[in-house]
Order: sequence, then structure tokens, then C-alpha cells
Amino acid sequence: MLILISDAFDDELPKKLSRYGEVTDDKNRLAEAEVVIVRSKTKVDKDYIDIAKKMKLVIRGGVGLDNIDRIYAQEKGIMVRNTADASTTAVAELAFAMMISLTCHITKGDASMREGKWLKKELKRTELHGKTLGILGLGRIGLALAVRAQAFNMKVLGWHPDVYFTDWAEICETVEEVLNRADYISLHMPLVPDTKGMINKETLKQFKDGAYLVNTARGGICVEEDIVEALKSGKLAGFATDVWYSDPPENSPLFDAPNTLFLPHIGASTKENMSRIGIIVERLIADYVENK
Repeated sequence: MLILISDAFDDELPKKLSRYGEVTDDKNRLAEAEVVIVRSKTKVDKDYIDIAKKMKLVIRGGVGLDNIDRIYAQEKGIMVRNTADASTTAVAELAFAMMISLTCHITKGDASMREGKWLKKELKRTELHGKTLGILGLGRIGLALAVRAQAFNMKVLGWHPDVYFTDWAEICETVEEVLNRADYISLHMPLVPDTKGMINKETLKQFKDGAYLVNTARGGICVEEDIVEALKSGKLAGFATDVWYSDPPENSPLFDAPNTLFLPHIGASTKENMSRIGIIVERLIADYVENK
């Protein structure tokens, strides 16, 4: 059995998987591979699947599956799995770090100091303490963020299509209620037809004036041009994102917007998380070998 590791993973993963078959990172051998392991960079679309004629299992190292054509894979008898449990801590910590950085002007302060500027009076901080955080998507990561927010004495509101109660947040029945009440909004939803472009000109009108928005979910959930307008008008006080329409982004209007914080899709890229992903990948392959 040939196992193709198509994207970057923990350096120890090839050795761990070698007990199950030959392991390669040579993408030119896709047609020979029975198991393919990807992250977000590799797009497992119809053309990719048609080339991978021997593929029986594709594993996404991470949470979202929007880079895999699951319907076509199912038609071809290919199992699709992910490592959703692994990334919770890494992404929740990043989302919280981005909230803190926005309101404390960490990046702006650092950059200005390196330019020889002293913006002590210009950089006005605000505290997370006592503020309201709205979380759209109360899955593993959203709930982990809620736990951290309560440690900072924030009030937490949450919305999720099938979560009706939790000890860590006040559940709101609608997205609009969260947007109306929250000082900070953090996005933790998959990119599906119902969420694509969900944060747009109309939904932004429902935000509190001067709210902050953090996106560690998927770039396509936000309409970038509308985010720019909201930032320029002051409707949004700040916007932080780790996710983009494409990796890397191409000609994004966000780069000309004020009060922003950008990262290159590193939400899951902690040393600890890559190790956890490797453990789950190995378990999934072990189960596949045992049951095939």
C-alpha cells in the first residue's frame, strides 16, 4: 500500500506510517496511492480524484473539509476523514491572541517603535474584561474560546444551529441577536453554502458600532470589500483574520483597510497540534488497514 503525504506534517509522521506501507511525499505518484493525507493546500477536487485511481482513503489533517469534494469522493467509494479533535487548542488560542492584539495595538505599537516613533498618546487600549464576546459556531473550537473568555471575565454569547445549552455561553436563538449585543465577534463555522459570504454589507449593519471581528474559520465567510467599508466607516473598530479566499491571498482589498491584523493561515500550525494530528492520522490508517 502506498501512502502519499501531500502537504507539510510533523517530521516524524512518515516513520510512524511506514509500518502500514510505503510512504512518499512525491506528488507525481498520486495515481499509485491508496491513502492520501492532505492539509488545506492540496485541493482534492474532481480532477484530483480522477487521477488518484487507486485512492480509497483521504485524510484531511485539520478541521474543515471544504478543500475535498466529498460527494464525488463518495461516488468513487473513497472514505473521507479529518482530525477535528486535534486543532481545538491551537485555533482557540490564536483567536484569543488576535483579540488581545487588536485592542492592545500590539503589532502597531511594535512596528511604530521600530520606526523610531513614540505613540504613547495615540495608541488607546481597551480591555477585554467586562466586554461581551459573541461566538458564531459553538463546536470544539468555539467552546474552547468561550472557556478562555470567561477566564478574562467576559460575557459570552453563542450561536450554533444545533447547540441549545452549554455551561460556557448564553445561547442565542439567532445570529442577529449575537451581532446586536457583542463587542467582539469570533467566527468558528465551516465554509458551506449557508455560511459563504455570511458576513456582508447587510449583516454588518447589525453589528454594534465599534465592534471587533476575528476570523480563524474560513476566508469565504466574509465579503472582503464589505469588511473594508465597515472598517473605513468606523462601524468595525478592528478586523483580524488568519484565513483568506486563497492561500496566499491575491490582491485582497483588506490590505488597504485600517485597524487590521493579518496572519498567514497559521491557526493549526503549532508544534503540539502537528503532533496530535499525526497521532490521529496514524489511528485512522490503522483502522483502515484493520477493516479493509
